Amino acid sequence: MRFLPALLVISLSSLSALAEETVKNLRLGLIGLDTSHVIAFTSRFNDPNNPNHVPGATVIAAFKGGSPDIPSSIRRVPGYTKTLAEEYGVKIYNDIATMCHDVDAVLLTSLDGRPHLEQVKPVIAAGKPVFIDKPVAGSVKDAVEIFQLARKAKVPCFSSSSLRWYPGVVKVATADIGEVRSAISYGPAPSEPHHPSLFWYGIHPTESLFTVLGAGCQSVVATETENSIVVTGKWANGRIGTLQGIRSGKSAYKVTAFGSKAIAEQKSGGDYTPMLREIVKFFRTGKPPVTPEVTLEIYAFMEAADESIRQGGKPISLPEYLSKNGWTR
Repeated sequence: MRFLPALLVISLSSLSALAEETVKNLRLGLIGLDTSHVIAFTSRFNDPNNPNHVPGATVIAAFKGGSPDIPSSIRRVPGYTKTLAEEYGVKIYNDIATMCHDVDAVLLTSLDGRPHLEQVKPVIAAGKPVFIDKPVAGSVKDAVEIFQLARKAKVPCFSSSSLRWYPGVVKVATADIGEVRSAISYGPAPSEPHHPSLFWYGIHPTESLFTVLGAGCQSVVATETENSIVVTGKWANGRIGTLQGIRSGKSAYKVTAFGSKAIAEQKSGGDYTPMLREIVKFFRTGKPPVTPEVTLEIYAFMEAADESIRQGGKPISLPEYLSKNGWTR
């Protein structure tokens, strides 16, 4: 009889391990095979020998996508499709709705933000949780509609740049510097003619800025030259955030926070791995690590910067800008 407790413990442990393994076995589908992200993500999910392996999910399906009017999109599709199918055993589907029947969750990775709204509709209709890679959409208006559709259907949905979880950015955001009063974030920001000018790459330093300062930006003022764009935001709590977008020339990412007691500077970078871990958690729990409100404020900050420039440097109210584009909390 004395062996029964030990056997019970072993049995419960085995059942627990089996249940955990079952929970971890998420089947993922990709939408848009025109970005290097699909290989970077799939290699981390599918290859247990990858030093950056992220357990808990496997990419099993994909829809090609691609935008003919963006050369850097359409020319990549054949090569990435071949790699995914031949090296990772990913099944290629001809339509998104059919793919959604065979997966537990979706990574919308299309390089071009413009088709995201139409591409996410069958995902939402299927009730599948979805992560939308940057840019979340081709405009703030489309981004608002995506989150409203997801909210109405009660489908978990979120979007973020991977820089939010870079160890160096996290250290700045969590540093003990007293009252945070301002921050400066810089990074590459080459534009793409079919998108607001900061959506293409400027999302990365902008996400770092908001990771440090949080939500609550009330207005933006922007100016630009051929080689640079500078955006200054005023937060409701008195903080000031400055984005330095590098259009051309030598570039790198860095965010610096200025506090009442000290200054914190980003010392290291990172990669996609921490974000992918967050995505797996999100797919399991349905709880987004970044809320729609924060993401929409980030994209309004970027799109309103273009509007400020068009109006000769006039301050643009972000709450008003979001309201004009249909967002209601």
